[in-house]
Amino acid sequence: MRFKDVFSIIGPAMVGPSSSHTAGAARIGRAARQVLGEFPGIAEVTFFGSFAATYQGHGTDRAIIGGLLDFATDDHRLPDSIELAEAGGMNISFRQGTGLFPHPNTVRLHLTGRDTGMELTLTGTSIGGGNIEIVDIDGFSVKLTGNYPTVLIHHMDYLGVLASVTDVMRRGEFNIGHMSLDRKNRSGAALTVLELDEPATEALTGELLGLPAVKSVSVVDLNRKPQEQEGKEETP
Repeated sequence: MRFKDVFSIIGPAMVGPSSSHTAGAARIGRAARQVLGEFPGIAEVTFFGSFAATYQGHGTDRAIIGGLLDFATDDHRLPDSIELAEAGGMNISFRQGTGLFPHPNTVRLHLTGRDTGMELTLTGTSIGGGNIEIVDIDGFSVKLTGNYPTVLIHHMDYLGVLASVTDVMRRGEFNIGHMSLDRKNRSGAALTVLELDEPATEALTGELLGLPAVKSVSVVDLNRKPQEQEGKEETP
């Protein structure tokens, strides 16, 4: 990661001993919660590398679960996140993974939505200073930093789909800062990830969902305030 400023090393305002093992982990969990779009009834958490060796001592387990509850990195409830999640009906398991992994601080989450039964597998890395990279979503290779509002579009790999997506962005005056795309096979399922300069709106996601080849749209915005900080009660 290219050095930008001292805050890239110190990390964000946070609860916990480590910007990479705690703050970064919470941001990965929160990104996964937003991609899933609902409370996870089942959360299978597999740690790799340094995460696997030290996750209990550094509170990485509690940070990940706090993120799955949509807690920000400085939320005072993070130390109690596991108990709060289980009280809300989340079935949690932690594992230590082996084999190849993309970074020493890597976690793989397999989530099942409590209400819909929707499943999500997401792999994220904490690269220092609270910064993260989501590198895999349901077998698609992606790059999602969480630093900017992000739209994830599941679609079929048909001719002209990207042109239609970018045209929607142009007409809505949304500037694309970064794009990544992966597909299962030619003319098969694909995932496009767009990092934007401004938050996505319901009108934008609705228009994207109206495109013939688009199957689903989700939004990740780690900069938005959680419900409690907006004056609302957070309900697991």
